[in-house]
Amino acid sequence: MTIAIRLSMYDKLLFAKTIFNKIKVIISFRSIFIQKIHDMKFTFEVFSNTRNYLKNILEKTSLEDLNKIHETFNNNIIWNIGHIVVSEQLLVYKLSGLQTSLSDEMIDKYRKDSKPEAFVAQNEVNEIKDLLLSTIEKTKADYKNGIFKAYNEYTVSTTGNTLTNVDDALQFVLFHEGLHIGYIKALLKVIKK
Repeated sequence: MTIAIRLSMYDKLLFAKTIFNKIKVIISFRSIFIQKIHDMKFTFEVFSNTRNYLKNILEKTSLEDLNKIHETFNNNIIWNIGHIVVSEQLLVYKLSGLQTSLSDEMIDKYRKDSKPEAFVAQNEVNEIKDLLLSTIEKTKADYKNGIFKAYNEYTVSTTGNTLTNVDDALQFVLFHEGLHIGYIKALLKVIKK
């Protein structure tokens, strides 16, 4: 049995208008999302450049110099680079409630408030070198795919700012990486004397 519903011209127009408005909302959200990705393009370009800069340091610096702790410092070059990789994963993924790309051992070894405990062998340096680029490429792809939905607010001790979303985290991570690149440059200068 078929029931025929006759709609007045007014009801048809009202229905069409409702559908049209819903489509406009969907298009509007899509436009905002595309603009957000475009706005982050520069951020990911800077990440790529800084990570390649660090990779170059790993390739040009001897294993002994990467591990050397100068008397005026409490860490070394390889710890700073490992710390950069770990911090990005914790601030971006862990605080978003997502799995990091790192082992618990690596996280514990290079997290905030840790310090170098032993000589880092070449195979671990190679792993960190690979993670420098692979982690940030994954972050870029995951960001583009919109997987970062939730975020656990976190106040960073360095600046006192509270990170409330993944965009805040990515901006802070760039600052944090710049800070540690400064330490690395200072270490390179003093260990070459």
